Amino acid sequence: MVIKSVNLETVCGITSVLPQNEHMEIAFAGKSNVGKSSLINALMNRKSYARISAQPGKTQTINYYNINNELYFVDLPGYGYAKVSQEVKAKWGKMIERYLKKSRTLRAVFLLIDIRHEPSANDRQMYDWIVSNGYHPIIIATKLDKINRSQVQKHVKMLRTGLGVDAGTVLIPFSARTKQGRDEIYELIDRMLDDWETAE
Repeated sequence: MVIKSVNLETVCGITSVLPQNEHMEIAFAGKSNVGKSSLINALMNRKSYARISAQPGKTQTINYYNINNELYFVDLPGYGYAKVSQEVKAKWGKMIERYLKKSRTLRAVFLLIDIRHEPSANDRQMYDWIVSNGYHPIIIATKLDKINRSQVQKHVKMLRTGLGVDAGTVLIPFSARTKQGRDEIYELIDRMLDDWETAE
């Protein structure tokens, strides 16, 4: 995949009407400090197009990035941030659920999990939620450069077991620092785009 153009096209808040896009959408979900903006920036080949905040929980909107005028990266609000009120968390949850139910062109949900730790209750809940909405999450195990190479398979197994994923679930370890895993993600997106265009 070659990134020729990137445009933050639509930003939706809690009360916004979601856009009816014609191009394929890929959504990114994950805890507020899991490295979602870093992954999206790495995939877009931009240093800081998706905002990276020192203050977790900053993404309070659904952000639609138009990529090459052929697909959208959709950045969903981060979940599990402790300093946000229950009321706000509930609103974000409703916003994500509305998106998963209403989008006509959503083809895949990338669920980001920190490779260093056992999946949290929030991670497991989000995984089950995505599945219950009819999608088969692709797991991106972030912060790969923070563990020793010899530990990778052990931690991958820990994530698979902790989430209770199906045997066929795709899990890609990824590092925003070294970009390891980016080519695998690009290949996956290219295959989805080919399938999408064939179906069209």
